[in-house]
Amino acid sequence: MIEEYRFGFIKVSGKTYTHDVEVRWLPEDLLGSDSASSALEVLPWWREESHLVDSIDIQRALTQRPNILIIGTGMYGMVKITGKAQEEIRIRGIKLIIDRTEEAVKTFNVIKAKLEEKGEKKKIIGLFHLTC
Repeated sequence: MIEEYRFGFIKVSGKTYTHDVEVRWLPEDLLGSDSASSALEVLPWWREESHLVDSIDIQRALTQRPNILIIGTGMYGMVKITGKAQEEIRIRGIKLIIDRTEEAVKTFNVIKAKLEEKGEKKKIIGLFHLTC
């Protein structure tokens, strides 16, 4: 679970990060261990342009073929997602959720909890900008 988000800071599964992150919940990669069902993978996330998400900036996430992609646009929503990036997500049949990072983190946790409760094996990836 993502335990906490504040400006410039996110805490995931007990570890603190002070850079933008890609958070993955890929349950099919975790089969065979009951306790692993809540494990999250966290990777650094950078963009070509600081406050713009374009197709190139989401490619690593898209290679995982998520069912849901959540993009956190920062504390004040300064990050913008290009139409090209949104179209690439849409044509792949991925549900896209864009919100300020505080709300995006809450949404990630709620969706993950519901999927775990139902035993659904859907992939969720969150791309979170931590500052403005």
